[in-house]
Amino acid sequence: MNCVEMDTSQKEIMALHLALESPLTQEARRLIQESDHFAQALYPAESNHLVDARELASADALFCIARLQGEAVGCGAAILKPEGYAEIKRMFVHERARGQRVGYRILLFLEEQLRQRGIQIARLETGIYNHDAIRLYEKMGYVRIPPFGDYWDDPLSVFYEKQL
Repeated sequence: MNCVEMDTSQKEIMALHLALESPLTQEARRLIQESDHFAQALYPAESNHLVDARELASADALFCIARLQGEAVGCGAAILKPEGYAEIKRMFVHERARGQRVGYRILLFLEEQLRQRGIQIARLETGIYNHDAIRLYEKMGYVRIPPFGDYWDDPLSVFYEKQL
């Protein structure tokens, strides 16, 4: 996978570095596993819509790692769909980096990567108990939509879309 980089100049996020990386590295797998544990603590198995590292390593996926002072503290992915939109997946920020706008920067980075590829719509699913994520998505202009793709009308899920 090509390494595309973006550094932030915002003072409140000192030394934040974002790059497209392989989801198959040890650091990426650790973040994905921590994301799994976070989701599994909140929702039953049938309401967790997790994708594994192999799917994130496919040619139609982008996987981003965020590093603070060199340490991998967050990740996010976008899966390009044949229907012409991208699905945001695997948004996760380790608890030690929360409150530092890392998730915001990951999402901005992924959106820019999608725009560069001509994708004009981003969609996502998140759980109703993930209040920080819901707040982030709504603040960034995502609007609620009905279930899309292979999702069903799960009462523990909310669905969003943003025109890029």
